[in-house]
Amino acid sequence: MATTYRGGVMTPGPVFDPLIEALSARPTRRIADEERTPRGERAAAVLMLFTDTPDPALTFVTRAETLRRHAGQIALPGGRVDPGDLGRADTALREANEEIGLLRSGVAIFGELPPLWVPASGYDVTTVLAAWDGHQRLHPVDPAETGAVHQYPVSQLASNEVRVTGRHPSGFRGPAFALGDQFIWGLTALLVDWVLELAGWRQPWDEDRIVDVPKRFMRD
Repeated sequence: MATTYRGGVMTPGPVFDPLIEALSARPTRRIADEERTPRGERAAAVLMLFTDTPDPALTFVTRAETLRRHAGQIALPGGRVDPGDLGRADTALREANEEIGLLRSGVAIFGELPPLWVPASGYDVTTVLAAWDGHQRLHPVDPAETGAVHQYPVSQLASNEVRVTGRHPSGFRGPAFALGDQFIWGLTALLVDWVLELAGWRQPWDEDRIVDVPKRFMRD
């Protein structure tokens, strides 16, 4: 484990230094669409959780098939801000504990992305970035909310073999990741692509390779 304590605060290993530096420079939104500008009406937070290893693995969840919205889609752990939450990091950690049993005691928060408004849900979503040692077994706590837990290394997510442009029947096109029988698209893929770029982990890939979003990953 590379995470250390400096001044009593957990600090992730040097593999994250370029990303931390980029975040400290207050990156502007990559998504220029004005519809992504936060509305200040409803707030949510998601957790982008990396193992603190030379090739960090990122944690995703499959949303339960029984949910009313986005059933079966792959997402980052997270949810809406509750009145008692102490901040966006608190929301993200609370939701990750409720969804996949993550214990916050071993997690080092090292930054946030600017919030984005999500038209499909009406929430301003803040992405909280964190590192952990990866030793705890994560699992769906409530099958009615979470169907599965996935972890993919950055080297795989950044590879040309899995990177595609996802195409939705509505006409939407955006970064996507085809990982065997799993498909990551939409806001989650946009966030991952953004972080790969900020961290310097992004690799050349064929943006002209267009793949239709599988029907089972686009149910509303």
